[in-house]
Amino acid sequence: MAESNNASSPSLPIAPIRPLVSSESPLRRTLRRLLHNRSAQVGMGMLAFLILIAFSASIIAPYDPIKRVPDVKRRSAPCVHVLGCDADKSQHLMGIDGNFRDLFSRVLYGSRLSLQIGLATVTAAVVIGTLLGAVAGYIGGWLDNLIMRIMDVFLAFPSLLLAIAIVTVLGQGLINTLLAVAIVSIPVYARVVRASVITVKDLDYISASYALGTPRARVLFTRILPNALTPLIVVATLGIAGAILEAAGLSFLGLGAEPPTPEWGLMLGEERNSVFNAPHLVFFPGIAIMVTVLAFNLLGDGLRDALDPRRKV
Repeated sequence: MAESNNASSPSLPIAPIRPLVSSESPLRRTLRRLLHNRSAQVGMGMLAFLILIAFSASIIAPYDPIKRVPDVKRRSAPCVHVLGCDADKSQHLMGIDGNFRDLFSRVLYGSRLSLQIGLATVTAAVVIGTLLGAVAGYIGGWLDNLIMRIMDVFLAFPSLLLAIAIVTVLGQGLINTLLAVAIVSIPVYARVVRASVITVKDLDYISASYALGTPRARVLFTRILPNALTPLIVVATLGIAGAILEAAGLSFLGLGAEPPTPEWGLMLGEERNSVFNAPHLVFFPGIAIMVTVLAFNLLGDGLRDALDPRRKV
């Protein structure tokens, strides 16, 4: 009788068992968060446009950015024939500067140089700052105090004034400008990495690595540093924008790139006296700097949100 009741009773559907841990990798999850972030989308779009311009500057630019335009004897405003301008036989989208060079070509080539400055200086500063911060946070003791006190001395000075002092000692030039901006940025990255290393080195899996006999140097570079670089990525992305601004400021003051290099800060410095009678000569390089800095800032904000596990898309 009991068997007949069991046979006649309907069977209940069995719900599928869902895994408690997501199979999605951390990198893929971060990329998904980044691609769904509105600020990151705008920043990556602007940055992709700037990179495209930098790589194709030699194709897009109608004139040489260093040589003067032939048959031009005076500075002129922006001119496009399709808009009805007949001041010259050539089209000058952004006009002619005070040295009779096409401003549009110089702005295009300036994007290539500014991106190189930002990436080169931040890369050098991140490498040196990461090594100093990792050693200080991992070893601790008197070595930690020595490294951090030196970093505090650098941080006690305004970054632009310290960069000016370093360039004054090293001499004017683009390479010296890169060194100055990189040296000024090292303390920031060193302190960020030190704080992350101190947090990570006391976790359980690090203690397990010691128990398995893993060498301390290998634990530092294969276990601790890869898990301590998340805040550094965000700070470095935002630091590229700061490096471009500082390099442009040094060039504006005459301590950075040397004429006739097509560098945006130098272009602003050369035409600063023409801001009222020829504002386009400072407007276009200034807009180029603003767009580049804004692109990296938006991308940095998006990375900060994507790498934060407490935030939801």
